[in-house]
Amino acid sequence: MAKDSFSFSARLKSFRYAFNGIKTAWQEEHNFRVHSVAAVIALILSIILNISVNQWIAVLLSIGFVFVCELLNTAMENIADFTCHEENPAIKKIKDVAAAAVMISSITALLVGLLIFIPKLISFTLRYVT
Repeated sequence: MAKDSFSFSARLKSFRYAFNGIKTAWQEEHNFRVHSVAAVIALILSIILNISVNQWIAVLLSIGFVFVCELLNTAMENIADFTCHEENPAIKKIKDVAAAAVMISSITALLVGLLIFIPKLISFTLRYVT
């Protein structure tokens, strides 16, 4: 079996496929756009409130966790719809479980955000109001 040699152009092409996936999710998935807006808000708050490096790590991992779950959910839904066009209890179960992963990741990200931002917002408000 011949070993494939490294190809820089093939690696670049794989990035193009990944960006096409993000573009498709943006165009077709309402929740992907909602999560994108929430991510931008979290990033802006992180900058304004000058969060610590560890807090940045938590915010970035939370955002990534939500996006990964959303993209995998979208992929599973598309595969399920492609393989079975009629109502099917097994397909419904698969879609529900994938949606639950997105919900859990979103709730987790929200809780991380609340833990980081609420104390910072209170401190920020007290500093500039009093």
